Amino acid sequence: MADSHTESVTWLTQEAYDRLKQEYEYLSGRGRVEIAKKIEAAREEGDLRENGGYHAAKDEQGKMEARIFHLRQILDTAKVGEAPRTEGVVGPGMTVTVRFEGDDEEVTFLLASREESGAPIDVYSPKSPLGAAINGKKVGEKASYTMPNGRSNTVEILEAVPYNGGN
Repeated sequence: MADSHTESVTWLTQEAYDRLKQEYEYLSGRGRVEIAKKIEAAREEGDLRENGGYHAAKDEQGKMEARIFHLRQILDTAKVGEAPRTEGVVGPGMTVTVRFEGDDEEVTFLLASREESGAPIDVYSPKSPLGAAINGKKVGEKASYTMPNGRSNTVEILEAVPYNGGN
């Protein structure tokens, strides 16, 4: 079993890390200044109880602060590069092909952080129910997990190969 330190690491490509860092720097700098100006301008319009612009700006500020907090968490635990990978073993950074029990169709996806959503194939988070169930499993093994609707599902791992960037 992996130690808890590696479980909390978010592996990101350099491009994804740079994009998130740039967004964080904008929101925590100029973004905060701009929203403060909006709130101040709306406050000067008078009665705050009936001031839609003020309440909208405060709501926007709350969402922005939540995003800043989320980005800070990702950047604090991020490692740029690739998670250690072993062909045939499911893990972050692997292209995984599975077959759902009772279904002939095969599904292929990248097991990676949602922040890698620019990938040309579907991305499943290692923290999602399916991602957590198959992480560490080998080709040929089966894994069961509980879907968000409460029903249980089983998949068989058919392939696990390092992701090559869609090439």
